[in-house]
Parts: sequence; structure tokens; C-alpha cells
Amino acid sequence: MSDPLDQQCINTLRFLSVDMVQQANSGHPGLPLGAAPMAYALWTRQLKHHPANPHWIDRDRFVLSAGHGSALLYSLLHVTGYELSLDDLKQFRQWGSKTPGHPERGHTPGVEVTTGPLGQGLAHAVGMAIGEAHLAASYNRDGHTLIDHHTWAIVSDGDLMEGVASEAASLAGHLKLGKLICLYDDNYVTLAGATDITFSEDRAKRFEAYGWQTISVTDGNDLAAINAALEAARADTTRPSLILVRTHLGFGSPEQDSYKAHGSPLGVDGVKKTKEKLGWPVEPPFLLPQAALTHFRQAITRGAKAEAEWNGRLDAYTKAYPTLAKELQDRLTGELPAGWDTDIPVFPADTKGLATRVAGGKVMNAIAAKLPALGGGSADLDPSTHTALKGLGDFNPIVAVNEDTQGSDSAGWSYAGRNLHFGVREHAMGAIANGLAAHGGFIPYGSTFLIFSDYMRPAIRLAALTGLHVLHVFTHDSIALGEDGPTHQPVEQLASLRAIPNLTLIRPADANETAIAWKVALETRDRPVLLALTRQDVATLDRTLHASAEGLRRGAYVLRDYPKSDTKNPLPALILLASGSEVGLILAAAERLHSEGIAVRCVSMPSWELFEAQPQSYRDEVLPPSVSARLAVELGVAQGWQRYVGDRGDMLGVERFGASAPAETLLREYGFTVDNVVARAKALLAR
Repeated sequence: MSDPLDQQCINTLRFLSVDMVQQANSGHPGLPLGAAPMAYALWTRQLKHHPANPHWIDRDRFVLSAGHGSALLYSLLHVTGYELSLDDLKQFRQWGSKTPGHPERGHTPGVEVTTGPLGQGLAHAVGMAIGEAHLAASYNRDGHTLIDHHTWAIVSDGDLMEGVASEAASLAGHLKLGKLICLYDDNYVTLAGATDITFSEDRAKRFEAYGWQTISVTDGNDLAAINAALEAARADTTRPSLILVRTHLGFGSPEQDSYKAHGSPLGVDGVKKTKEKLGWPVEPPFLLPQAALTHFRQAITRGAKAEAEWNGRLDAYTKAYPTLAKELQDRLTGELPAGWDTDIPVFPADTKGLATRVAGGKVMNAIAAKLPALGGGSADLDPSTHTALKGLGDFNPIVAVNEDTQGSDSAGWSYAGRNLHFGVREHAMGAIANGLAAHGGFIPYGSTFLIFSDYMRPAIRLAALTGLHVLHVFTHDSIALGEDGPTHQPVEQLASLRAIPNLTLIRPADANETAIAWKVALETRDRPVLLALTRQDVATLDRTLHASAEGLRRGAYVLRDYPKSDTKNPLPALILLASGSEVGLILAAAERLHSEGIAVRCVSMPSWELFEAQPQSYRDEVLPPSVSARLAVELGVAQGWQRYVGDRGDMLGVERFGASAPAETLLREYGFTVDNVVARAKALLAR
């Protein structure tokens, strides 16, 4: 039997949520009605947080992975004292409100990550738990514990069905993330029906196989059992925990245990009957009893005390370890330390050159030595993507060095390592990187072949939507990767990624553009940045003949003009545009055209997004409106290039899938030759 005040508090959460959904005539009442007891137990008895300072670094992180239950989260935030008013709750799902249909980071105080696409929140939570473990291992010292918090999540059946959750849970178990605890709203119902039509495996055994502790609570209204499970989860420091709480969707409503309670308002009559069933006044709506509010608002006092104690520890730590304290502070504020870019190599001109993936590896290692926040890894592709941080250790459970581990790859593993091994889990990699960025203290990167960005697109889109500073290093960026064939050769990916708002894609032309691209990626703090790099060698341009690679910062720049000597007209007859490896091709074609008396401008265009951010005057300077003969060359679909070549221009691209053959053969067969570029250019001039 619950304490009367506890029950009143639980029902407060339930009916604030129900009234929000009913007033909006839109939303999901089922989860708040069923999951309110577990949320109440967590937020009042376990969660370390300070509503007056949602950004306190040592707070526990809470993720509502089942983001459709946002009304429950908003109710929790309001009653515990976050800057979210009752009027904000009444504006649920309305234009301009702080209470959108699904939780959005940066939009609502106290919301840690944007959730709604199922499975993503759980994977973000894994990233947050990795972040806590790494910072703790890197900065805590004997007698000085600065980083010590948990990551909690409420997950649903739908979350556990999604592949990204399985990928992330598998990795979390392997990494022994003991401070990650997920409460599973195990209500046997999904949007379209009961779970028995689609979801019959033993979830507990599945997670046990991943290496998780699993705990079952048979009655989702039993606060004592829920709290005992939370305590047991905290006690196991070597395994993440899944607490399976048997709840009832739409508890107390006429539609209890029916899919009909999932995503539709209960209706006026349904709300009335539910309130009567659970002993709650039918009127007024948005009732908030003073006793319940007083109880909930104790979170402010507890949080202030916890943060004050932590500030005392911070002062002592700063005196004992001033250098480490400054480094940690820089990481948490996102500041790039002085001199972070001083060792970035400048590559000499070289007609053979090197692959931009290789150049990128050299650049990122030069940066990483001076930028502790930079860390990440690849989807089992480090030897191919060149993204391993040399000498900076692997993030993995600490393994005792003994006869069994001496000389093995596992010797010396530590959570302080900055190389994350994601395994072949691209989607989880993207979502975990988001979680690291959201946690704070990290500039995370993930890496794979550009073609496999398709596996990661939901996570990339969420990073862009949320404005998370995440870096993606995508290599093997065209059909020129060669013999692996069309399954591995990207064609439509560049266009597809460019279509995502608030995302910057950079495709550098040579090693020095790659160096500048890395600088831009690290300096850009309000969005994700993608680098598309080559597998094949590309010439390192002679910058005494061509414009500085610094031009990359503006997205597109005049790389070189080939003017006619017998005319006073400063404008070219033709503009050739390209990104990435094709820049070398248009330069060779321009040499040919110029030798035949044609004035040509070559424009390197590594980033549409950076170019679009420039003033119109600069864009017109690079692409003069009066010059309509323009040819763009890129190893991808033509989609989108028309905005730059115009109605009289042309684009040499790839409008079909690739093939398995050596790169030179593919480039020839697909028309990426000097002869073909010259012929296409002349055809434009003849119009």
C-alpha cells in the first residue's frame, strides 16, 4: 500500500499529463498513466539533479527514450522546479511553446537529448554513460572525486525492438557500463496492438546475454519494489542494468491495456472516468495539490546541497591539480585550448599526393595531442579510415595486466582511453556520438565508409536537429574506391546528406584542404560536420600556382583563373566547378582548354553549406552571374548542382550505380576524363 502522499504525487504526474494531452487534443496519455510510479520513484529517491541549474556537470542524466511520453517528462520538470511553468504545460504541442510533442534538447530546460525516434534515446544514454566513465577515469584522483553520476533512461517496447537499441545495448554490456540503468516500461502493448503479435522473445535473457544485469518488478505500482530494484541496479557497478517493470498502458482509463490508449487523447468522458477510477477530482484540470508540490520541490533543496558539496570538491581539486582542473574546465565549456592547431601539418606540393583519408589521419592525430576533448572511433574500420588516435589508448573495461594479457591488444585497457571501438554498429556509433556530445566535455567523432552513412542517417539527422557538435569522418567517398563494387560505392549519399538542414558537409580536394576542413570542423560548435574523404591518392596542389587552401573556409573559392592574354575582359568564358578528387580533373581540363585559347575559371567547392553562409557579394564574385557557361564535376548524382550551374550550365555526375573494377577503369567508363570534361565544356560554349 503506497503512502497517501506518494500516491497523490503519482496521480499528480498522471493527471497533469492527461490534462495536457486532452487540452491539446493530441498526444500520448498511455505511457504517463502507466509509468508515473517508476518515474516518481526515480526522480524523488534516486536522481541527482538541481532544477535551478540544469547544466551542473555532475548531475545524473535522465533520458526519456520513449519520447512520445513527453507529457510525463514535462510534468516532472515542472513539479520539481525547472524553468517550465504550468502555463507552459497548458501550451503542450502548440506553436512556440516550451512543450513540443516530443522532448527537444535546447528547447526545454532539463531535457538532455531529443527523443522520439525509438531506440535513439537508449543509444544516446549509452553515449552519456561512456562520457561519465571517461571523464571519471581521466580526471578523478585519490581523495578527489569530481565526476560521479549515473545515466538513467525510461525505455519502451518500441525502443527495444529497434536495431539501434540492440547495437548500443550490446556495446554497453561489453563495456561494462555499470552506471547506466534503464527502466523498461514493460506494458505488453505497442501502437498497433499487443506485443504478442510481434515481440515474443525473452527480453531479460536477451539483455543478460549482452552482459546486463536484469531485474524484474512484477507490479509497476509497487514503489517499494521499484526502489529496491533501483538500489540493486546502483549496487552493480560492473554491469548496466535493465529493470523490467510490469506496467499497464493507460492505467486506470477505460482503454487500459489497449493500444487505443497509446497515442490518442482519452476524450472528455474518458478523462472523467479515469479520474474517478483513481480517486482524483474531475475538476479543475491541471490540479496541482500544494502538499504534492511542496514534496516535489524538495528537489531544489537537495540539488542545491549536492551542487554546493560538489563545488567544495572542485575548489579542493583545483588547488591540488590546477592544470587538470583547467583542462577539464576547457572541455566542459567547449573551449579549444591555446595552440590546439599549431602542429597541423602543411603538405608540400606533390603530383602523386596522398589520399585525403590518409591526410586526415595525420591532421587529426596532430590535433588530438593538444585537444583532450577529441575522441571517437570507427565501425571496425580504423585501418581503412585512418582515424585511430595513436598512443592515446583504447576505451574499454580495465583489464589486469597478467600472463594472459601481456602482449595482447587488451593489455592496459582503460576508460581513460580516447579510441572507441564501436564494432560493426554504424547506427549506434552515430547515436552514441550524439550522447557524448550531449553529455559535455567531448568533441566526438565516428568514422566509416560514406556508403554506410545510410545506416547512420537517423542519428545524423537528430544531431543536426539538436545542434550537437559531432564529427563524422566518411572515407571511400566515390565509385573511385574501385573493386568492391556498387554495394560499397556511394552515388546518392552526398546529395542526400546535403539535404539535411543544419548539417555541414565538407569534401576537400587535397591534403591541405583536408587540414583546413578539420580546423573548420572543430571550430564549428553549433552543428554536426561531415568530412567526405577519398580512398585514392589525389595530387597535393602547388599553392604558389593555386589559391590558398584557406579558401575552403568560405565553402567555394576561385582556385585558379586561366585568362586570355589578348583581352581586357577580366571574366572567364567558362567556369568549371568541382569538389573533392574531381578538382584535379577540372584543373587538367582547364589547362587543355586554356591552351586552345579559352578563358577558364576553376572553382573548388568543398562545402555548399559554408558557401551559402557567405554574403551574396562574395558568391557573385566567385560565380559571376554574367558567366552562364558553367560545368560542375562530381562523382555523385547531379541533384542540387543546378543552383550553381544555372539553366545554361551542365553537370557531369554519376546517375547510376557503380561497378566492380579498378578505379582508373571506372573513372574512364563513367566519363571522368580530361577528354570528356573538355568536350562537355566546349558543348556548353557552343550553345
